[in-house]
Parts: sequence; C-alpha cells; structure tokens
Amino acid sequence: MAAVLGAKDAVEWIYRGEGAANLVLAYCGSAPKFIHVLVSREFLEAVEKKVLGQRPSWRVDAAKVNPLCDSVLLIADHSKFPHVSGIFKEDFCVSVEIKPKGGFLPVSEFIAEENAVKKKIIRFKMHQLLKLHQGKIRKISKYDPLDMFSGSKDRVQKAIKSLFLTPQNNFRVFLNGSLAFGGMDGSADSASYTLDQAFLDGLKHIIVAKDGMHIKYFLELIAETIFKSGLLDRLLEVQKLDAIDIEGAIHAYYDIVSQPCMVCREKDGNKLSGRYSSLHSMPRDEKLKIVRDYLISSTAKDLSLMISFRSRGNNLESPYKVVFLESTKQTFDYKASFIDLDMKPLKKMEYYYKLDQQIVSFYVKMVKDKEAIDNEREDEIRCLEDKDLSAFLRLQRNDVSTLSHTSN
Repeated sequence: MAAVLGAKDAVEWIYRGEGAANLVLAYCGSAPKFIHVLVSREFLEAVEKKVLGQRPSWRVDAAKVNPLCDSVLLIADHSKFPHVSGIFKEDFCVSVEIKPKGGFLPVSEFIAEENAVKKKIIRFKMHQLLKLHQGKIRKISKYDPLDMFSGSKDRVQKAIKSLFLTPQNNFRVFLNGSLAFGGMDGSADSASYTLDQAFLDGLKHIIVAKDGMHIKYFLELIAETIFKSGLLDRLLEVQKLDAIDIEGAIHAYYDIVSQPCMVCREKDGNKLSGRYSSLHSMPRDEKLKIVRDYLISSTAKDLSLMISFRSRGNNLESPYKVVFLESTKQTFDYKASFIDLDMKPLKKMEYYYKLDQQIVSFYVKMVKDKEAIDNEREDEIRCLEDKDLSAFLRLQRNDVSTLSHTSN
C-alpha cells in the first residue's frame, strides 16, 4: 500500500510559493521518490502551520489549506537539475522564471470601435496603468512583451533587461533552487528586488567575468538562450489561438452556457446585431472551439518559462541542450520548462471580459486626460508667451516714447 504522509512528515517539506488554488512545497527529505502522494488531515494541518510565517499575509487571508484533501501531487523542481550521482562534478545552477505575458496585438473585427487602441497598444502596458491606479504596483514596468516575442536578438535583450530592472511578479532568479531575486509571494509589487551579496556571489559560480560584469553577462545568457531556442515562437502560436479576442469569444460563451448575451443586452442590440450575428448563428461545436481556444490561449498568456543553467565544463555526457555565451567564451547546459499550465476555468470568461473592458476604458480615459492636460499647458504657455510679447511690446513702445521725448 502507498504510504500516507502524517504530521511528523511535515518537517521534510518547505515552502516554495503559491498561486491560484495551489500551495507549492519542496521535498527536502531522503525518502524514495513519490508520484501520487497520499496525505492525512494531520499532515495538511501541520504543513499549514509550518509555512504560515513564510506566506504573504494577503495570501494567508485569501486562501487556506484544504484539510479534506487526501492526496497531493509531487512534480519536478524545475529550478534545479536532477542530481545524477557520479556524472556531474559541478551541481551549482542558476534558474530564471519569466512570465512573458501576451506577445501580440489583436486584429479581431469584433473589437468595438471605442476599444480600437487594443490593436495598437499591447495589453500589458495598458494594464500597468490600471494596476498603478489601484495601488497594486508603485512603478510602471519598463517591459514590453512585443520586444520579447519580436524575434530580434537586440529586442529580446532589451526585454530581459527591462524585466530585471522592474521585475514585479514577472521575473525571479533561483540559486540552487532557492529564491535569490524577485518576490517570494508572486505579487506585482514586492520589496525583495534588491541585489544582495549572496545573489552576486552565486552568479560568480557560473559566470566567469570581472567584478561588476556578472549580472550583465547573466542577462545576456538568458536572452541568448531565449533567442536561439525558439521557445517563444511555439508559445506565440498557442497564444494566437485567441483569434477573435475576448470581445468576440464572450458571445460564443453565453450561447454555449445557454444564457442571454449580456454584452448584446447592455449595449444597443440593433446596432450590434450585424457585427455579432455571425457569432450567435454559428453551430455549437464552432462556438465551443472558440471558447476552448480562448481559454487555452489565456493559459499561454499567463504561464511562466523556467530556464535553468549550469556551466558545461568537462561534462561531455550531459543530456541537456547547450548554449554558448560569446561574451565569456563559456558553454552552458540549460533546460527549459513551461510551468503554471492549469487550464483556465470556463466560469472565468465573464471575468476576463469585464477586466478587459476595465483595462481599456481606464487607459483611454488616462490618454484623454493627459491630452487635455497637455492642451491646457499649451494654452497656458501660449497665454504666457502672449503676455510676455505684450509686455515686451509695451516696453519697446515706452522706450520709443522716451527716446522721442528726449529728442524733442
């Protein structure tokens, strides 16, 4: 029979992170490998108590460990290389976790005219303004997903540098599996973005460079790997399954759940009937495909890419792919994995639509407000310039008048 983990086993599990409905722990014990691990209520309660102090307070308030679960899933730790005894002398590795986000501009005919800005400005940038307004971030990210997915080596390097400078919850670095840079809680505005000495010393184990150059070359290594691996090309293909945008997919959603279309109801039905009638008149299987593809695309836009590196050295038997960094003349083993691949639930379609509209409407409002402020400033400048000119002319007239009086 499979072993059931009890309260005494909780000490061998350490907090690694969390997201959505999942608490992530790392196993640090010496027991044989697990695949589907049976657990007891006592184990889950002991684990919750053990990691309570490491969890962010907002996550503790938002989610509790479910003590009624009878099993947990043990998956590979993608922040490290699997240890193979006797083959590799150097086990030190550095890993980076990146959230690339959505990497293309939509062109759907179903995007409303008032939302046409979506076809010009990447959603990530628009969402940054809303998050800043909501207090979720203190600084706008410099990152542009279009750079990351551009296929241009220079733009990929720019994207990686921007993520490093403003990581939010989109860029984290692990040294031998332990978080060294970025937010532990996965929030968009963590304070743990400082570069401590342990992080810098860790990079020296893998990057051969003069002091002050290790971070620069590490970022180059990440960009080189992403550029040459073609990983994001495949990811972009999946993201583009969202062919008609949420503004189109939401209509198919209401039909497949047999509910009146709230979008058509909230807006002028007669005005919209021509634009969306083709969606509502589709066969059910086509509507299902639209919604399914949208949800798959949403997962692809929100997943993380984990890349682990270690110096190749003389490990010629390594089964991993390699990347050569010209700047340091080094060869590295690397392994890359996509994580956070949970399928988005159908019930979130309405949430996605409302969030999309909120992001776009707030961005449009901010742009209009900025234009109004800029126009006011221009008017003020013109007014000041006019006043200055008038004063100058009055001064010139006074000078001329004085000169004329003196001459007389």
